[in-house]
Amino acid sequence: MKKWLKFSFSLLLICILIFPLAACSDGKKEVKKLEKVRVAEVTRSIFYAPEYVALEKGFFKNEGLDVKLTTTWGGDKTMTALLSGGTDIALVGSETSIYVYAQGSNDPVINFAQLTQTDGTFLVSRKKVDNFSWDQLKGTTFLGQRKGGMPQMVGEFVLKKHGIDPKADLNLIQNIDFANIANAFASGTGDYVQLFEPTASIFEKEGKGHIVASFGTESGHVPYTTFMAKQSYMKKNKANLEKFTRAVYKAQQWVKSHSAEEIAKAIQPYFTDTDMSIITTVVDRYKSQGTYATDPILDNEEWNNLQNIMKEAGELPKEISHKTLVNTAIAEKVKK
Repeated sequence: MKKWLKFSFSLLLICILIFPLAACSDGKKEVKKLEKVRVAEVTRSIFYAPEYVALEKGFFKNEGLDVKLTTTWGGDKTMTALLSGGTDIALVGSETSIYVYAQGSNDPVINFAQLTQTDGTFLVSRKKVDNFSWDQLKGTTFLGQRKGGMPQMVGEFVLKKHGIDPKADLNLIQNIDFANIANAFASGTGDYVQLFEPTASIFEKEGKGHIVASFGTESGHVPYTTFMAKQSYMKKNKANLEKFTRAVYKAQQWVKSHSAEEIAKAIQPYFTDTDMSIITTVVDRYKSQGTYATDPILDNEEWNNLQNIMKEAGELPKEISHKTLVNTAIAEKVKK
């Protein structure tokens, strides 16, 4: 009897020791099942809130994806990383896919999931302006964005829409690097400046400027920032791209249904140097003007509006049809 009790105890002890190991082993197997996907974002911005929500809320992991996010700081660098195989997916402006295609690429870059659907810049005045109207810019010094970039193209498009000739009706400054535009304005250059968030809101909070208009509201819906991949990658990784797009859509719906405060709290780990009140203000501003796309479908009207803006700025190499560089099949499937 004692031998049997001793044997039973030993067996129980072995089971107790083995079970956690088996559980750990199973856990490791689960981790191994995650498919790695490399994503390069053109910059780190509150403008891309749904992307960070998808990461922070585990939407990608729930789809079986291990997404590694890298910030490449610039459209040229982002596209180079994509074309060279340094990343699988790029988050960048759709105009870059047009530039690549126009250069005769044998493996075109395809837009498959839209993240933002308006421009993200604001018109900031040095002085407080009551009852602002666009014609008040005439005769002033306007500190614009880099020539040829999407912010500047949108800026000029909006100015012309309001009957302002950027070259003749104001003193347009475009020779300052993107990273130094805000500092130049803070130092006294220009009466008006075109700024991204959170700089615009920070300047307003600090009394350095006053937001008087939104270029995003004025320019209408455009595929300002889109997830894209090489055509060859898309053919080989259809399942992963569908999972990726489904996670993006879940994040877009989460952003749509939650408050600015909740969104700010979710994405705060990606902006540790920015005050929570500023993050909330920026999210609320973008959310209220419909900047965050509520689904990943890049439609034909948005694509044509993008090309009209590029054409107006003299930066469109050639017109390219929506079906050539946009794949909506994946987005439409996940939306269903």
